[in-house]
Amino acid sequence: MVDLPIEELPVDPTVAWVFPGQGAQHVGMGADLIDISDDARSVFSQADSALNMPISNLCFEGPEEELSRTINTQPAIVTHSIAALAAALETGWLSRRPSVVAGHSLGEYAALIVAGAIGFNDGLNLVRTRGDLMQKACDIEQGSMTAVLGLDEETIIPISKEHGVSICNVNAPGNITIGGPTASVVAAAEAATQSGATKVVPLTVSGAFHTPMMFTAAEGLAEILQDVEFQTPTTPIISNVTAKPIDNPSNFNDELVKQVTSAVRWADSIEEMQKAGITTLIEFGPGRVLSGLTRRINRELITMNIGAASDLKNDTAEESRK
Repeated sequence: MVDLPIEELPVDPTVAWVFPGQGAQHVGMGADLIDISDDARSVFSQADSALNMPISNLCFEGPEEELSRTINTQPAIVTHSIAALAAALETGWLSRRPSVVAGHSLGEYAALIVAGAIGFNDGLNLVRTRGDLMQKACDIEQGSMTAVLGLDEETIIPISKEHGVSICNVNAPGNITIGGPTASVVAAAEAATQSGATKVVPLTVSGAFHTPMMFTAAEGLAEILQDVEFQTPTTPIISNVTAKPIDNPSNFNDELVKQVTSAVRWADSIEEMQKAGITTLIEFGPGRVLSGLTRRINRELITMNIGAASDLKNDTAEESRK
């Protein structure tokens, strides 16, 4: 049984914990964590039981094609994120808990689990269902996403409207993702280049996530969430949709449904944290995407990553927060 003794820790008002979204996965993630942490091993074992499938083997050994399927990717990343946190707690790398948590898209579910708003098993099954619904929405109509670099949101909004695409992610200044029907995204990307974008990067994704093209997924998720009972979180969670804290469990259903078709306002979320006194962000899970985005938003913020056993050997990290 996953038991994260977070509530026993004193709160550090300057620290936030953040969790990555889809795209951060890689074969081998978590394999070294189970060598140094019994608790991390327990997280993976419980995930296998909860999902009734060997999600741990997919994380450790792949194959990459199977791990990259949306229905598998989503629970795999959440499992690895929780396992990384469990290892950090067990090894004593962490001695205090955050004053706020947040996750990018899928990562919001890991944040809900860590904050005690939903149980680990329920959260995992929910993200697997979410992944299935999103994949089915992708199969209905072909969509795509492209990162536009070097333009602000005010410049991209009219381009998006003109070409019938949506803003999917506002990740950082000059780092915005658009999505929609593939032909429309290509046309919008060309228009963005003509308007001064330094680079446009088509993303390797199966559809246009966080756009109205995910409407059927949002409908399906809304139906599933009717049977989910959220608890009052022990730590406020920054909303993807509004970039404001949520601490009322009655608001989580609406948040998670809207999140599927709405832009992830990550840059605003980081700014909201900083206004609240956050100076350090610790990213739990595969990759360093969120830390990279944070540095683009505000280089004064301290960022740390816990995704591998080697990350827990940095003895000075905890000292810097005391």
